[in-house]
Amino acid sequence: MKCITCRQNQDLALNIYVQPRASRNRVAGMHGNAVKICITASPVENKANEAVIRFMADLFGVPKSYVSIKSGRQSRNKKVFISNLALVDAEEILSRSFVKT
Repeated sequence: MKCITCRQNQDLALNIYVQPRASRNRVAGMHGNAVKICITASPVENKANEAVIRFMADLFGVPKSYVSIKSGRQSRNKKVFISNLALVDAEEILSRSFVKT
């Protein structure tokens, strides 16, 4: 997937596009070269960013401390780093989540 790049060892960079104020948290598919994530939180007082971190941690089954937003904190387009996650595992999880939506 073009939206995921392997940084080093098992650290990944993931391009995401966030839709705040959605009816439910979910992976909505692709948006260009980014994974579209729908989040119920509003983009006020960093709530949407916190919700993105929680959602990504739950989705990939890693602790929240392994997920960080490296760029785009005030934008819908974000680059998220995830530690200790293999590229093949991340691709499989994303593929399964696309099917569910």
